[in-house]
Amino acid sequence: MRWIVAIFVALLAGCSTVPLTQVDATSFFNDNLFKPASAATEPGDIFALTDEMKAFMNREIGSSMHGVDRRRALFDALYSRQQLKLEYDSSITRNAAQAFADRSGNCLSLVILTAAFAKQMGVPVQYQNVFSNQTVSRINDIVYVSGHVNLTLTSEQTGSRLADVNIKPMTIDFLPPKDTAGQHVRAIREATIVAMYLNNRAAETFSEGHMDDAYHWARSAIEQDPTLLAAYNTLAVIYLRHGNLREAEQVLRYLVTVGPEDPSPMSNLIVVLDKLGMADESRKWHEKLAKIQLFPPFHFFDIGMQAMRDKDFTKAQEMFAKEVARAPYYHEFHAWLAAADYELDDGDGARKQLELAIQYSTTSADREIYAARLAVLNSSRRNLLRH
Repeated sequence: MRWIVAIFVALLAGCSTVPLTQVDATSFFNDNLFKPASAATEPGDIFALTDEMKAFMNREIGSSMHGVDRRRALFDALYSRQQLKLEYDSSITRNAAQAFADRSGNCLSLVILTAAFAKQMGVPVQYQNVFSNQTVSRINDIVYVSGHVNLTLTSEQTGSRLADVNIKPMTIDFLPPKDTAGQHVRAIREATIVAMYLNNRAAETFSEGHMDDAYHWARSAIEQDPTLLAAYNTLAVIYLRHGNLREAEQVLRYLVTVGPEDPSPMSNLIVVLDKLGMADESRKWHEKLAKIQLFPPFHFFDIGMQAMRDKDFTKAQEMFAKEVARAPYYHEFHAWLAAADYELDDGDGARKQLELAIQYSTTSADREIYAARLAVLNSSRRNLLRH
């Protein structure tokens, strides 16, 4: 059986890298196929502080600027409920100024914001890619694969001597400790963080249908860090959707050579080969992909959705539970499992899943939707208890 293969775009910490000498990145650029960008797509200074941010720092951290542990003062100022009250929101990837103004951001935006203040305070920063289970989301037929980054505020130096050696590095992460315990991390360069920001903007602009701008964002990401494979994959998907199949094929053949076990570019290459009428080669890649990824993302979810339409709620519950088991941080899987639980008169199960959907939702709009559903469910329970 040949699975239907979705198009994959990598976000955030999809940051596998290759030696610079292996590829001339400019050979993948085709500016003549796209119009100029409608707005600047260069990185600029994504860490720049506005006057408002500087005033906030002086007001909230000023007295601690020369303290023993400035890192704690920075953390408290940004993430204490009594001060800035930053919230997690993944609707767009923001630079430091935007994250501060909106008081929200995804993990990459919040890393950039924290680093911006740390730079101003002279606190050394180490950026880290977290090797955790990737999360997936889907808009129309495009699957977005997201990784995770955090940062560590490292031991400070004062003049020629180190600060207290007993002060341990402070890692700031925007996932609960239970979700990051025991995970491995790899230090990454600031250039990679900037390239991730640019790649995210490419993917987000792509999802809005602005192909020309998306191309220029992806191009900038590769220029910033030519070792960031996720940016090449984004570029290939842009070519694919723009109708430039041979250009997409060129990029994807490179990716499956340097990352032969990565299912995302392999899936995308299959789509391109099918469109080019290269059925025999496509079949071979299908066979290889099946060995790496037996069931693609959303496979069980789609079966569950059909079961919901057929009113086979037991089967739907089983399928949604399978997706939750392999992608536990995607809110939509929990929300639909809650719906199946509710149809099977499992109120406690539905409440638990809605609470998890709220916890793992990545936008305030989704949180409000799930909170409203939970409120209705809790209200129904109270009404039942009164009778």
